[in-house]
Amino acid sequence: MTAPDIKRRGLLLVLSSPSGAGKTTITRRLLETDGNIDLSISVTTRPPRPKETDGVDYHFIDESRFKAMAGAGELLEHAHVFGNYYGTPRAPVEAALEAGRDVLFDVDWQGAQQIREGAPNDLVSVFILPPGAAELERRLRARAQDSDEVIARRMAVASQEIVHFAEYQYVLVNRDIDACLADVEAILRAERLRLDRQMGLRDFVGELTVALG
Repeated sequence: MTAPDIKRRGLLLVLSSPSGAGKTTITRRLLETDGNIDLSISVTTRPPRPKETDGVDYHFIDESRFKAMAGAGELLEHAHVFGNYYGTPRAPVEAALEAGRDVLFDVDWQGAQQIREGAPNDLVSVFILPPGAAELERRLRARAQDSDEVIARRMAVASQEIVHFAEYQYVLVNRDIDACLADVEAILRAERLRLDRQMGLRDFVGELTVALG
């Protein structure tokens, strides 16, 4: 008797971190190297930025449509950020889970909290910390994208975000991006093997028991 391919339910991998801690780099590299995980595409009411494509970067919709989706329970999580609405459509996420594909979320602690409330059994949450305040500031300045005022604001927001670390299942300190990515990949491999995600395992064990007599 040869073991069949055992069907697996997908999972929701949530990565959160303060700006500059490495979340975006880890997200990009994970999507490049793992063929069974997709980035969740959010809906938003903000206008597209240059080079952004509807349906690829975001689904761009108007505020009335967004509020209708939220009111109908069609969003897994949603938030109002800097004057615009953002949210995660529920239907494509649930379809991916049923198909055994994993969905990656790049969200803050509030988004993670809503996902935890809406899909607690499917959630795998990881919070990424910087190795220190000085290193976080150095990374923010190295991007050469923000003014001193914006960097100071990002540092203040980071302080507010970091206090939510204990709400996550896993917490990693990003001292080295390659090592941190390896840790995220290890978490993902282990979570994919959890018994409650191996949807076809019980049938296989039943057949195996009969075959063994």
